[in-house]
Amino acid sequence: MVRKQDLTRINDNLWEVPKSYREDMRVPARIYANERMLEAALADQAVDQLVNTTTLPGVVGYALAMPDIHQGYGFPIGGVAATALPDGMISPGGVGYDINCGVRLLVSDIDAPDLEPYLNDLATALFKNCPSGVGQGGEVKVKDYDQLLHEGAQWALKKGYARPEDIERTEGKGRFEKADAGYVSAKARKRGADQVGTLGAGNHFIEVDLIEHIYDERAAHAMGLVQGRVAVQIHTGSRGFGHQVADDYIRTFQKAVQKFGVRLPDRQLVCAPLNSDEGRQYLGAMFAAANYAFANRQLLVYHVRRSFEATLAGRLRSWDLRQVYDIAHNIAKIETHEIGGERVKVLVHRKGATRAFGPGFEELPAEYRHVGQPVLVPGSMGTASYVLVGTSESMAQSFGSTCHGAGRTMSRNQAKKTVRGAQLREELEAGGIAVRAGSMAGLAEEAPVAYKDVDSVVQVVHEAGLARKVARLVPLAVMKG
Repeated sequence: MVRKQDLTRINDNLWEVPKSYREDMRVPARIYANERMLEAALADQAVDQLVNTTTLPGVVGYALAMPDIHQGYGFPIGGVAATALPDGMISPGGVGYDINCGVRLLVSDIDAPDLEPYLNDLATALFKNCPSGVGQGGEVKVKDYDQLLHEGAQWALKKGYARPEDIERTEGKGRFEKADAGYVSAKARKRGADQVGTLGAGNHFIEVDLIEHIYDERAAHAMGLVQGRVAVQIHTGSRGFGHQVADDYIRTFQKAVQKFGVRLPDRQLVCAPLNSDEGRQYLGAMFAAANYAFANRQLLVYHVRRSFEATLAGRLRSWDLRQVYDIAHNIAKIETHEIGGERVKVLVHRKGATRAFGPGFEELPAEYRHVGQPVLVPGSMGTASYVLVGTSESMAQSFGSTCHGAGRTMSRNQAKKTVRGAQLREELEAGGIAVRAGSMAGLAEEAPVAYKDVDSVVQVVHEAGLARKVARLVPLAVMKG
């Protein structure tokens, strides 16, 4: 097990496990964290998992961990690793079970005090119109399933559930073109058939927020963020569909590692060369699940907007919600990065990590290119969330990546043993936060005490130059499964 004395401190917020630590390491492992966060990460298997990712054939540069690192399946959550094309490995454990779990941010012209008299009515409408909970189905019945899997949020635009500007302000315009529904199992299709437009459970949520503080006026202006106004966050992914895709291909890859003679320190790291049949098939199915997630969040936007209109029409002058951005934090993508002074095509795995590309990135909407890519970092329930912006430094240091949230310090089972959901709800509501939840056990799992301090996590990436603070949001109402 990795100990603190095994690491080299590079600066206040960066630590390295050198390649010499273990004979099978192909590259060093680097962790962005302050001293207290590092000690917390060393308390479970997360840093050992990070070291294990350095053994993947084709891995380049460094295996990286963000300050929200904690133990996951194979890769740690908060992990980033890039493998060289064409024969570098792709690993489902480097993406996670909730493929394209991500965050979407909407903003309004509503001043928070004006919303206060109607906040409880709005929370009730959102909870009613945005189905949540384990296995919960949605009201939109999809007949052209393959089209949704191939087109993602663009499918929702054709169906009238999106605006053109929503698509423009979504990562990759809400669609992975290399998606291939032909590589998706019948079981995955069945699990996802009625879940489009649903929130799910676990750490997924819809939150009505106050934009409490602006740090970067120029970037905030580009994104339409105004201090004192109301915003909405949606955090969810590909639901049972993505989970089944991951499960299917983890089983497939257990055979693939034997076929390709890959030796791994942890069977949860199962992988296959990207240019193999197994690798290409998983990539196509993973992108189909990612498109499902884009469509899912887009339908939730539709439900959120109609909830605002139904609650606030005739009461407030404006209730419209404009999209700021939508970004994944569980995905593997083919990108070009500079490694050893050369521009190289690599497959970047981000598992619980967010892309953070800097100014000038051509894929960004024109209004964001001069400031960089928006980065959305939700905190734990009842605490703050952040809007950041990507930097040129992140491109040089971390394959254009940064943190994705606060990061757990306590398992869900531990949280349920420690926290009473009903009491937590009372505490949140006493603090002025309207809460709607499907179960008190689910609420307890996501208690703030189960997470790191998001302010500290964000401060680390800000100081490290991986992303720059733009705005701090605090919750007014929370909806959970």
